[in-house]
Amino acid sequence: MPENEPQGSVVLPQLPKARTGIDGLDEITEGGLPLGRPTLVCGSAGCGKTLMGIEFLVRGILEFNEPGVLMAFEETAAELAANVTSLGFDLPGLQAQKMLRVDHVHVDRSEIEETGEYDLEGLFIRLGYAIDSIGAKRVVLDTIESLFSGFPNQGVLRSEIRRLFRWLKDKGVTTLITAERGEGTLTRQGLEEYVSDCVILLDNRVVDQITTRRLRIVKYRGSTHGTNEYPYLITEEGISVLPVTSLKLKHEVSDQIVSSGVPGLDDMFGRGGFYEGSSVLITGTAGTAKTTLAASFASRICEQGKRCLFFAFEESPQQLVRNMKSVGIDLERCVAGGELRIEASRPTLNGLERHLVTIHKVIADYRPDAVVIDPISNLVTVGNISEVRSMLTRLIDYLKVNGITALFTSLVSGRNVQQEMTEEGVSSLVDTWITVRDLEGIGERNRGLSILKARGMAHSNQVREFIVTEHGIQLLDVVIGPTGIVTGASRLSQQLKEEAEALAYRQEMERKDRELERRRRLLEGTIANLRTEFESVEEELRQINSEEKHRQQTQVKSRQQVASPFPAQKNSPSADMPTPNV
Repeated sequence: MPENEPQGSVVLPQLPKARTGIDGLDEITEGGLPLGRPTLVCGSAGCGKTLMGIEFLVRGILEFNEPGVLMAFEETAAELAANVTSLGFDLPGLQAQKMLRVDHVHVDRSEIEETGEYDLEGLFIRLGYAIDSIGAKRVVLDTIESLFSGFPNQGVLRSEIRRLFRWLKDKGVTTLITAERGEGTLTRQGLEEYVSDCVILLDNRVVDQITTRRLRIVKYRGSTHGTNEYPYLITEEGISVLPVTSLKLKHEVSDQIVSSGVPGLDDMFGRGGFYEGSSVLITGTAGTAKTTLAASFASRICEQGKRCLFFAFEESPQQLVRNMKSVGIDLERCVAGGELRIEASRPTLNGLERHLVTIHKVIADYRPDAVVIDPISNLVTVGNISEVRSMLTRLIDYLKVNGITALFTSLVSGRNVQQEMTEEGVSSLVDTWITVRDLEGIGERNRGLSILKARGMAHSNQVREFIVTEHGIQLLDVVIGPTGIVTGASRLSQQLKEEAEALAYRQEMERKDRELERRRRLLEGTIANLRTEFESVEEELRQINSEEKHRQQTQVKSRQQVASPFPAQKNSPSADMPTPNV
């Protein structure tokens, strides 16, 4: 039992649902359509109501092994099969397998005579036979207006609609009914939405010459659901709904570090680069080497044997490869090796949602480790800021969920540089924000780079000057002048000044060393003279001491001779002459 569930509580059964298999629709309906109940899909012409119904049946057959019945009142079986062939749906093949039954019912108002006894009993028999013949679990009725066009009496119409929906519920099949939108109402009759258990509204609007299809769950009895409007696309693979709420903030994170491709820039991060799976934004004015930074990152990813997907909205692949080769970045080798894939197109080629689905499709096909989009600011030309932000939010979340490192570049105008804002308003969504700017001096223009934020790691707060060389981007060492960090000619002047000061200091130290050596030799000479003089004095004193000592010894000897009882007579003959023989 879960810890947050009180003891003794009763777990109530949830409303059973049938998954549609349509990308994104099951997420905003929180599991699919109500199982065994009718769902109404309404909208104006061109919204894709029929396509949604057919895809609901085809996905049910292919993914969930649930046979289905398509009863059409406007198009024949051959016309329907031809219309969806481009989407990869083989209706005749599914019919041959006894998994799909397509029945075209022709209703002509001129042939209908309104009487008190007229009803839909014949339709029920025909539909019931189609369901029982293949054991269908899913049913699509397209469209209901054609069926009720012969009922001008509102009382009879309401009764028959209610009876149809009740019959479908009793049959236990999950039904999707399409209906045309009315004036001020969801449907032309204004009745179907009230008796349906689930109502899905499709809308096709044109804003600033850009067509956008949107989907909204109007009601869903017995279940919670997404209540916003969600853009959707009709692609080569069917309908794709990509809601913001479907991507929750639940994804794995990594402690691995990915290099930016510029060694000096890596040194500005506390851990030597970006976190793997994070999102990085590089903003700056025109000509500040945003694309070069992005290409350096892509090249580094490829050097590590990983895959990188590069979406270019301003340059063709050939132009991008040529331009980067001039600064020492060989993208051609990466493309030839399969590590790099460049997708180039103008933003105005498709709407925002089409771009998003295209990106999703290419990512699913190529499975890259990193994605570069250069620049995202061009997307503003095909949508307003709110729509671009919504699109980029979903894209960033999608990349995070899949653990893909993303790098975006964005062009900002001069008025926004000081405000440190991006027109798309996505700076708060990314994990790392790098800004490149013009450092204008007296008669020159230089480039500077700084890190505005880096979630989860320390980073430098300096504005580093960098240059684009034949070997890529090189960050220059910080030079501090009297008024702070200097760049360009002032930087060179400051360096020359510092070198001159260093040279003068070395020369002064050498002069002092020579002066010290001269003084040392002079002192050594003086010490030698003093030592010689000292030795002379020492020798004289030693001589004096020796003489004094001899004198003292002589005196002592003399005293001893005087004090002796037999003093020696030096001149005595007896002492000098030998004793005679007697």
